[in-house]
Amino acid sequence: MNTLSRRNILRLAAGAAALAAPARPAAALDWPTRPVHMIVPFAAGGPTDVAARIIAKSLSERLGQSFVIENRPGAGSNIGTEYVVRAAPDGYTLLVLGAPAAINATLYGNLKFSAMSDLVPIGGIVRVPEMMVVHPSVPATTVPEFIAYAKARPGKINIAAGGSGSVPDMAGALFRAMTGLDLVPVNYRGGGPALVDLLAGQVQVMFESTLIMAAQVKAGKLRALAVTTAQRSALLPDLPTVGEFVPGYEATAWYGLAAPKDTPGEIIEKLNRELDAGLADPGIAQKLADLGGTPMPTTTGAFGKLLADETERWGAVIRKFNMKAE
Repeated sequence: MNTLSRRNILRLAAGAAALAAPARPAAALDWPTRPVHMIVPFAAGGPTDVAARIIAKSLSERLGQSFVIENRPGAGSNIGTEYVVRAAPDGYTLLVLGAPAAINATLYGNLKFSAMSDLVPIGGIVRVPEMMVVHPSVPATTVPEFIAYAKARPGKINIAAGGSGSVPDMAGALFRAMTGLDLVPVNYRGGGPALVDLLAGQVQVMFESTLIMAAQVKAGKLRALAVTTAQRSALLPDLPTVGEFVPGYEATAWYGLAAPKDTPGEIIEKLNRELDAGLADPGIAQKLADLGGTPMPTTTGAFGKLLADETERWGAVIRKFNMKAE
């Protein structure tokens, strides 16, 4: 009777073990094999959209598949966010996730999703400072001078916000909370109308993106007092931070990538690796700098922690002033 050799027995055993072992999903191993959609929850043409397109081009080149930008604006980014939350967790629908998601968690009382639990963080893209500016009729040239000026005129100074619950609105609310100033908030449906009234002197102070304010400051139509990041901006090294005078103050717009929960870990890791590699490219860093931003590479864990910390911090400010979405 023929007997199996020891070598054949070992081969059969190895084959059986391979069949019994759980197979890694082919989709995760091969991804991406078709175009990936990056959902931007804001209108085309804004800083978020432009930054997303810079990163989409980088990822397309690095991964050999098209990363297609799809704009789904509305409800302070909630429409686009919910679209991604409901998408298949296969790595082919991603979200450009930012500070508005951390704000909206408390600002909106009836959200049908949770950015914290229904999305998985991939990594950061860019951090963009806001700028504190005043109308030239305000005599203050520094943050301490403005604080003194405002304290002497409680309820007399209007602070503009381009949209209730927007990052500029929250930057101003945080400033009011930390200084105790009695400023009158005036909300507008967008930064454009707010800027028009600021230039006309109808409102006296505003927090807004450096990208929007830089030209007005340079032309002498507005006066910049500070930036809102923890460190000074490399583009504006002579402009102090608000935190240099109000310890602990920091309020910035930031954006990164996220995916629907249950997206395979192999895909998340691959995206994080390629995203960070792209952000290390000097050409991409310069393009983001042209937007007034600083590249923000992070681990997936660090990006998730940023979302959690910002959700808690902005939630406290929203509750303090009983802010509501409009």
